[in-house]
Amino acid sequence: MSRKLTLAMCILFLAVGLSAANKEQQRLANAGVVMGEIMNLPDHIPQELLEKAECVIVIPSVRKAALGIGGSYGRGAMVCRSGDSFNGPWGAPAMYALEGVSVGFQIGGEATDLVLLVMNHKGPDSILDSKVKIGADASAAAGPVGRDAQAATDGKLQAGILSYSRSRGLFAGVSLAGSTIRPDNDASERVYGRKISARDIVTGSKMAVPASGRQLVQVLQKNAPKNESRGSSN
Repeated sequence: MSRKLTLAMCILFLAVGLSAANKEQQRLANAGVVMGEIMNLPDHIPQELLEKAECVIVIPSVRKAALGIGGSYGRGAMVCRSGDSFNGPWGAPAMYALEGVSVGFQIGGEATDLVLLVMNHKGPDSILDSKVKIGADASAAAGPVGRDAQAATDGKLQAGILSYSRSRGLFAGVSLAGSTIRPDNDASERVYGRKISARDIVTGSKMAVPASGRQLVQVLQKNAPKNESRGSSN
């Protein structure tokens, strides 16, 4: 009886583990779908900004928390350009979590897709290891869309993070000041099948892109194959 119980518990734990892994794989795949759909919009993320981004974070279906006024949460993935200077091809995705206190009111939707462009070297380095408060630890601004990029102020374009939202068919820049973004290493472990940190994923030169993350990487590589920021060697 004891052996049967032990076997049953092992099977249960295995099933739970596989379910969690499949959930993270689906979330990563959804991030790719969201990025592809956004880049197909008439007024999408301006090409010149995406080309200058060091990393891109996609959080599909951010939702208001069940408890707490204005609370919100979301899970997604970050993809960075490879190389020590972030000037190579887009690399493997690391899983990330977004938590905030007022995002729900700002974006006004029950479920909203978010895209964050990390625009300088300091941004990726700080986000790889710890929780970062947007607007405090990392300067941030609502990103311009379409032709608005040409009219955006220098202050906005020099922000460390530019953020966008898509909710109920509307796509626009959004302020995420006060929210936090952090590596979700447990989710990355489920995606890659082993314990691995966001830094190891992003800086690993031989990291293979999982099947569920290929669409996200392909969309970025298609729309911004080279880092065009000043000082890039490309």
